Parts: sequence; C-alpha cells; structure tokens
Amino acid sequence: MEEKVINGKKIRIMIGDITERDCDAIVNAANSHLKHGGGVAGAIVRKGGWIIQEESDKIGFVPTGSAAITTAGTLKAKYVIHAVGPIWGEGQEEEKLKKAILKSLLIADEYKLKSISFPAISSGIYGCPKDLVARILIMTTKEYLGRENTNLEVVEFCLFDDETYRYFKEEFDKIL
Repeated sequence: MEEKVINGKKIRIMIGDITERDCDAIVNAANSHLKHGGGVAGAIVRKGGWIIQEESDKIGFVPTGSAAITTAGTLKAKYVIHAVGPIWGEGQEEEKLKKAILKSLLIADEYKLKSISFPAISSGIYGCPKDLVARILIMTTKEYLGRENTNLEVVEFCLFDDETYRYFKEEFDKIL
C-alpha cells in the first residue's frame, strides 16, 4: 500500500479485494441498468447480499458518467456507490469517466462520508486502457480533495491485480 496526503486528506493505492474494505463506501464499477451479474458488481452482490441488487432495481437506470448509492448489505462498508464508467470506443471516454468519479465523490460528500474505496472503473470488461483510467481517477481525486469543503478524509484505490497496481503506482508517483 502507498499513501500520500493532499490538503490534509489521504489518497491510497493498494492491491486487494474491494468487498473486504472497511470504509464508509465502496464503489462498484456498474452498468447503466445496475444489473450486477459479473466482475466487481457481481462480487459485491454475492458477498453483500441480494439487498444491493434489490435497491439497485428500485433506482433503475443510471447514465454513463453518473452514479447512484445503495446500502451495502452485509459488507463491512456502509454504502455502495454504483459508478457507471464508459465502454472503450463509445466516445468521450475520458470525460465520462471523470464525471463518474466526480459524481461518486459528490455522493460521498452528500452522505457526509469520511472514506471511500474505488476499483479501476472501466478498465476490466469495458476495455479502457489501465494507464488512462489510473491517470483520470488519481487526477480527478487530487483536484477534488484540493477543495476546502469535502468531508472525505481517505480516498483509496483498491486494485485487483499487480498489473493494474503498476499503472496506478506510476500515475500516483507522477501526479502526487
């Protein structure tokens, strides 16, 4: 795990299982219909319980570049923020990914959360290049934490494998 401080707030990168993170919210790399069948989304529902899917069904559709929040069932986290990142090749991927991250951070602040853990949104089956995802997630978080009016104290990126971690570490060292 690596950690740096921006404006008194911690940004962290690590390899791990996001479903095991003990923070106020974990972020799910969701699809627009909030159907949590595979990848990070499927793992979150399998571990946290069907209540997460039931609450997601009540929300319904979330456009790409946005996010919504549900409770976290039996997970250690209190909430799951479902961020809908872009599919590589659909156009305006960087802008859409940045919006999804910003919306997730704004929701965390609306709920007065202190800690949040993100996966590498859109870098799995959605096919966005891992270096681009790392750069956008870290840069957007740095800019957000530079604000004076955030409740967040810790933003972490919980990454699934060594390859993804290497991309995040490179951007982490460059940007921060």
